[in-house]
Amino acid sequence: MENEGILYLCATPIGNLEDMTFRAVRILQEVDLIAAEDTRNSVKLLGHFDIHTPMTSYHEYNKIEKGKKLVAKLKEGKNIALITDAGTPGISDPGEELVKMCYEENVCVRVLPGACAAVSALTLSGLSTRRFAFEAFLPKDKKEREDILKTLERETRTIVLYEAPHRLLRTLRELEERLGDRKVTVCRELTKRYETVYVSSLQGAYAYYENHTPRGECVLVIEGVNYEMLKEEERQQWEKLSIKDHMLHYEKQGLVSKEAMKKVAKDRGVSKRDIYKVLLQEKEL
Repeated sequence: MENEGILYLCATPIGNLEDMTFRAVRILQEVDLIAAEDTRNSVKLLGHFDIHTPMTSYHEYNKIEKGKKLVAKLKEGKNIALITDAGTPGISDPGEELVKMCYEENVCVRVLPGACAAVSALTLSGLSTRRFAFEAFLPKDKKEREDILKTLERETRTIVLYEAPHRLLRTLRELEERLGDRKVTVCRELTKRYETVYVSSLQGAYAYYENHTPRGECVLVIEGVNYEMLKEEERQQWEKLSIKDHMLHYEKQGLVSKEAMKKVAKDRGVSKRDIYKVLLQEKEL
Protein backbone atom coordinates (compact mmCIF):
# COMPACT_ATOMS: atom_id res chain seq x y z
CA MET A 1 0.00 0.00 0.00
CA GLU A 2 1.25 3.50 -0.87
CA ASN A 3 0.58 4.96 2.56
CA GLU A 4 2.29 2.19 4.48
CA GLY A 5 5.72 2.67 6.05
CA ILE A 6 9.00 0.90 5.39
CA LEU A 7 11.04 -1.28 7.73
CA TYR A 8 14.76 -0.55 7.31
CA LEU A 9 17.25 -3.22 8.39
CA CYS A 10 20.09 -0.96 9.42
CA ALA A 11 23.58 -2.44 9.94
CA THR A 12 25.63 -0.79 12.67
CA PRO A 13 29.38 -1.06 13.49
CA ILE A 14 30.68 -4.18 15.22
CA GLY A 15 33.41 -2.16 16.89
CA ASN A 16 34.84 0.76 14.97
CA LEU A 17 32.30 3.60 14.75
CA GLU A 18 33.88 4.79 11.50
CA ASP A 19 32.26 1.78 9.82
CA MET A 20 28.83 3.44 10.10
CA THR A 21 27.61 4.33 6.60
CA PHE A 22 26.38 7.78 5.56
CA ARG A 23 23.11 6.21 4.46
CA ALA A 24 22.57 4.52 7.82
CA VAL A 25 23.04 7.81 9.68
CA ARG A 26 20.60 9.58 7.37
CA ILE A 27 17.92 6.89 7.62
CA LEU A 28 18.21 6.72 11.42
CA GLN A 29 17.70 10.48 11.53
CA GLU A 30 14.72 10.40 9.15
CA VAL A 31 12.62 7.46 10.36
CA ASP A 32 9.78 7.85 12.85
CA LEU A 33 11.04 5.16 15.22
CA ILE A 34 14.13 3.04 15.88
CA ALA A 35 13.62 -0.51 17.19
CA ALA A 36 16.79 -1.53 19.04
CA GLU A 37 17.89 -4.87 20.50
CA ASP A 38 19.24 -3.09 23.61
CA THR A 39 18.37 0.59 23.96
CA ARG A 40 21.10 1.04 26.59
CA ASN A 41 23.78 0.11 24.06
CA SER A 42 22.17 1.87 21.12
CA VAL A 43 21.77 5.22 22.89
CA LYS A 44 25.58 5.57 22.88
CA LEU A 45 25.74 4.96 19.14
CA LEU A 46 22.91 7.37 18.38
CA GLY A 47 24.43 10.01 20.63
CA HIS A 48 27.76 9.75 18.81
CA PHE A 49 26.07 10.54 15.48
CA ASP A 50 23.73 13.16 16.96
CA ILE A 51 20.62 11.10 16.20
CA HIS A 52 17.57 12.00 18.32
CA THR A 53 14.92 9.71 16.81
CA PRO A 54 12.57 8.04 19.35
CA MET A 55 13.65 4.52 20.26
CA THR A 56 11.89 1.37 21.49
CA SER A 57 13.20 -2.05 22.50
CA TYR A 58 12.82 -5.11 20.29
CA HIS A 59 14.60 -8.25 21.49
CA GLU A 60 14.40 -12.03 21.82
CA TYR A 61 11.98 -11.93 24.76
CA ASN A 62 9.39 -9.56 23.27
CA LYS A 63 9.84 -10.27 19.56
CA ILE A 64 6.31 -11.59 18.98
CA GLU A 65 4.26 -9.12 21.03
CA LYS A 66 6.40 -6.09 20.12
CA GLY A 67 6.69 -7.30 16.53
CA LYS A 68 2.92 -7.10 16.10
CA LYS A 69 2.91 -3.55 17.47
CA LEU A 70 5.72 -2.50 15.13
CA VAL A 71 3.96 -3.98 12.11
CA ALA A 72 0.79 -2.11 13.10
CA LYS A 73 2.77 1.15 13.16
CA LEU A 74 4.27 0.36 9.77
CA LYS A 75 0.80 -0.23 8.32
CA GLU A 76 -0.23 3.16 9.72
CA GLY A 77 2.49 4.74 7.59
CA LYS A 78 5.34 5.00 10.11
CA ASN A 79 8.89 4.29 8.92
CA ILE A 80 10.93 2.17 11.33
CA ALA A 81 14.63 1.31 11.45
CA LEU A 82 15.68 -1.95 13.09
CA ILE A 83 19.14 -2.10 14.66
CA THR A 84 20.93 -4.77 16.63
CA ASP A 85 23.61 -4.35 19.30
CA ALA A 86 26.24 -4.63 16.57
CA GLY A 87 26.27 -5.76 12.96
CA THR A 88 23.45 -6.61 10.59
CA PRO A 89 19.90 -7.18 11.93
CA GLY A 90 18.51 -10.63 11.25
CA ILE A 91 21.89 -12.37 11.61
CA SER A 92 21.81 -14.35 14.87
CA ASP A 93 19.17 -12.05 16.43
CA PRO A 94 15.35 -11.78 16.46
CA GLY A 95 15.26 -9.46 13.43
CA GLU A 96 14.35 -12.35 11.15
CA GLU A 97 11.03 -12.73 12.98
CA LEU A 98 10.06 -9.10 12.32
CA VAL A 99 10.98 -9.39 8.65
CA LYS A 100 8.79 -12.48 8.36
CA MET A 101 5.87 -10.63 9.99
CA CYS A 102 6.28 -7.73 7.58
CA TYR A 103 6.12 -9.97 4.53
CA GLU A 104 3.03 -11.71 5.89
CA GLU A 105 1.36 -8.27 6.09
CA ASN A 106 2.78 -7.07 2.74
CA VAL A 107 4.87 -4.39 4.45
CA CYS A 108 7.92 -3.15 2.51
CA VAL A 109 11.37 -4.10 3.90
CA ARG A 110 14.65 -2.50 2.82
CA VAL A 111 18.21 -3.37 3.84
CA LEU A 112 21.05 -0.94 4.58
CA PRO A 113 24.21 -3.06 4.19
CA GLY A 114 27.12 -2.68 6.55
CA ALA A 115 29.24 -4.50 9.11
CA CYS A 116 28.79 -8.25 9.69
CA ALA A 117 31.17 -10.20 11.93
CA ALA A 118 30.65 -13.50 10.08
CA VAL A 119 31.56 -12.11 6.65
CA SER A 120 34.44 -10.03 8.04
CA ALA A 121 35.98 -13.09 9.73
CA LEU A 122 35.46 -15.28 6.66
CA THR A 123 37.32 -12.87 4.40
CA LEU A 124 40.16 -12.61 6.96
CA SER A 125 40.43 -16.35 7.52
CA GLY A 126 42.59 -17.42 4.61
CA LEU A 127 40.22 -20.37 4.11
CA SER A 128 37.91 -21.04 1.17
CA THR A 129 35.19 -18.39 0.83
CA ARG A 130 33.36 -19.88 -2.16
CA ARG A 131 30.99 -21.94 -0.02
CA PHE A 132 30.41 -21.56 3.70
CA ALA A 133 28.02 -22.66 6.44
CA PHE A 134 27.10 -20.12 9.12
CA GLU A 135 26.11 -21.73 12.42
CA ALA A 136 26.16 -18.64 14.71
CA PHE A 137 26.46 -19.84 18.35
CA LEU A 138 26.33 -23.59 18.92
CA PRO A 139 23.16 -24.53 20.88
CA LYS A 140 23.43 -24.77 24.67
CA ASP A 141 20.98 -27.69 24.77
CA LYS A 142 23.08 -30.87 24.91
CA LYS A 143 21.03 -32.91 22.43
CA GLU A 144 20.63 -30.08 19.94
CA ARG A 145 24.35 -29.30 20.19
CA GLU A 146 25.17 -32.95 19.57
CA ASP A 147 22.95 -32.99 16.46
CA ILE A 148 24.65 -29.90 15.03
CA LEU A 149 28.15 -31.25 15.70
CA LYS A 150 27.19 -34.50 13.99
CA THR A 151 26.20 -32.65 10.81
CA LEU A 152 29.42 -30.59 10.92
CA GLU A 153 31.56 -33.75 10.92
CA ARG A 154 30.78 -34.20 7.21
CA GLU A 155 30.38 -30.53 6.27
CA THR A 156 32.47 -29.78 3.17
CA ARG A 157 31.88 -26.01 3.29
CA THR A 158 33.93 -23.61 5.41
CA ILE A 159 32.21 -23.31 8.82
CA VAL A 160 31.68 -19.99 10.62
CA LEU A 161 30.82 -19.99 14.34
CA TYR A 162 30.39 -17.31 16.99
CA GLU A 163 31.65 -17.91 20.52
CA ALA A 164 31.98 -16.01 23.80
CA PRO A 165 35.54 -15.79 25.22
CA HIS A 166 34.76 -17.75 28.40
CA ARG A 167 33.49 -20.70 26.32
CA LEU A 168 36.19 -20.63 23.63
CA LEU A 169 38.44 -23.35 25.06
CA ARG A 170 35.59 -25.77 25.63
CA THR A 171 34.30 -25.23 22.09
CA LEU A 172 37.74 -25.63 20.48
CA ARG A 173 38.30 -28.91 22.33
CA GLU A 174 34.82 -30.16 21.44
CA LEU A 175 35.28 -29.28 17.76
CA GLU A 176 38.69 -30.98 17.61
CA GLU A 177 37.27 -34.14 19.19
CA ARG A 178 34.40 -34.26 16.69
CA LEU A 179 35.86 -32.82 13.49
CA GLY A 180 39.50 -33.80 13.81
CA ASP A 181 42.41 -31.37 13.83
CA ARG A 182 41.23 -29.10 11.01
CA LYS A 183 42.57 -25.66 10.11
CA VAL A 184 40.91 -22.82 12.02
CA THR A 185 41.17 -19.04 12.12
CA VAL A 186 40.09 -17.40 15.37
CA CYS A 187 39.13 -13.73 14.95
CA ARG A 188 38.68 -11.60 18.07
CA GLU A 189 37.63 -8.01 18.66
CA LEU A 190 36.99 -7.46 14.94
CA THR A 191 37.47 -3.82 13.81
CA LYS A 192 38.43 -2.81 17.37
CA ARG A 193 41.77 -1.57 18.69
CA TYR A 194 42.96 -5.01 19.81
CA GLU A 195 41.69 -6.98 16.83
CA THR A 196 43.56 -10.29 16.50
CA VAL A 197 43.50 -12.98 13.84
CA TYR A 198 45.04 -16.29 14.93
CA VAL A 199 45.59 -18.84 12.15
CA SER A 200 46.25 -22.40 13.33
CA SER A 201 44.58 -25.78 13.74
CA LEU A 202 41.89 -26.63 16.29
CA GLN A 203 44.50 -28.37 18.45
CA GLY A 204 46.99 -25.53 18.04
CA ALA A 205 44.37 -22.87 18.84
CA TYR A 206 43.38 -24.73 22.00
CA ALA A 207 47.02 -24.89 23.16
CA TYR A 208 47.49 -21.17 22.41
CA TYR A 209 44.38 -19.92 24.21
CA GLU A 210 45.06 -22.21 27.14
CA ASN A 211 48.03 -19.89 27.85
CA HIS A 212 46.58 -16.64 26.47
CA THR A 213 43.24 -15.78 28.07
CA PRO A 214 40.87 -14.73 25.28
CA ARG A 215 38.96 -11.47 25.63
CA GLY A 216 36.17 -10.10 23.47
CA GLU A 217 33.71 -11.85 21.19
CA CYS A 218 35.22 -14.50 18.93
CA VAL A 219 34.45 -15.75 15.44
CA LEU A 220 35.79 -19.19 14.49
CA VAL A 221 36.28 -20.01 10.81
CA ILE A 222 36.90 -23.74 10.34
CA GLU A 223 38.04 -25.67 7.30
CA GLY A 224 35.42 -27.96 5.76
CA VAL A 225 36.17 -31.64 5.27
CA ASN A 226 37.84 -32.44 1.94
CA TYR A 227 35.13 -33.40 -0.56
CA GLU A 228 37.20 -36.00 -2.42
CA MET A 229 38.26 -37.62 0.86
CA LEU A 230 34.63 -37.71 1.98
CA LYS A 231 33.51 -39.38 -1.27
CA GLU A 232 36.32 -41.92 -0.95
CA GLU A 233 35.21 -42.79 2.61
CA GLU A 234 31.64 -43.22 1.39
CA ARG A 235 32.80 -45.42 -1.49
CA GLN A 236 34.75 -47.64 0.89
CA GLN A 237 31.68 -47.98 3.10
CA TRP A 238 29.53 -49.06 0.15
CA GLU A 239 32.15 -51.58 -0.98
CA LYS A 240 31.70 -53.45 2.30
CA LEU A 241 28.32 -54.49 0.89
CA SER A 242 27.96 -57.03 -1.88
CA ILE A 243 26.56 -55.68 -5.18
CA LYS A 244 23.40 -57.68 -4.54
CA ASP A 245 22.87 -56.19 -1.07
CA HIS A 246 23.71 -52.73 -2.38
CA MET A 247 21.01 -53.12 -5.05
CA LEU A 248 18.57 -54.39 -2.44
CA HIS A 249 19.22 -51.25 -0.34
CA TYR A 250 17.79 -49.05 -3.09
CA GLU A 251 15.09 -51.45 -4.27
CA LYS A 252 13.63 -51.43 -0.74
CA GLN A 253 13.26 -47.66 -1.17
CA GLY A 254 11.02 -48.28 -4.18
CA LEU A 255 13.53 -47.82 -7.00
CA VAL A 256 13.22 -50.05 -10.06
CA SER A 257 16.27 -52.17 -10.95
CA LYS A 258 17.50 -49.77 -13.64
CA GLU A 259 17.50 -46.77 -11.28
CA ALA A 260 18.95 -48.80 -8.40
CA MET A 261 21.77 -49.94 -10.69
CA LYS A 262 22.53 -46.32 -11.58
CA LYS A 263 22.73 -45.33 -7.90
CA VAL A 264 24.94 -48.31 -7.03
CA ALA A 265 27.33 -47.47 -9.87
CA LYS A 266 27.58 -43.85 -8.70
CA ASP A 267 28.20 -44.89 -5.07
CA ARG A 268 31.04 -47.19 -6.11
CA GLY A 269 32.57 -44.92 -8.73
CA VAL A 270 32.11 -47.41 -11.58
CA SER A 271 29.94 -47.63 -14.69
CA LYS A 272 26.42 -49.04 -14.75
CA ARG A 273 27.70 -51.67 -17.20
CA ASP A 274 30.18 -52.94 -14.57
CA ILE A 275 27.35 -53.42 -12.07
CA TYR A 276 25.23 -55.17 -14.68
CA LYS A 277 28.08 -57.60 -15.50
CA VAL A 278 28.54 -58.55 -11.83
CA LEU A 279 24.80 -59.11 -11.35
CA LEU A 280 24.67 -61.18 -14.54
CA GLN A 281 27.56 -63.36 -13.41
CA GLU A 282 25.94 -63.94 -10.00
CA LYS A 283 22.70 -64.88 -11.73
CA GLU A 284 24.50 -67.42 -13.97
CA LEU A 285 26.15 -68.96 -10.91
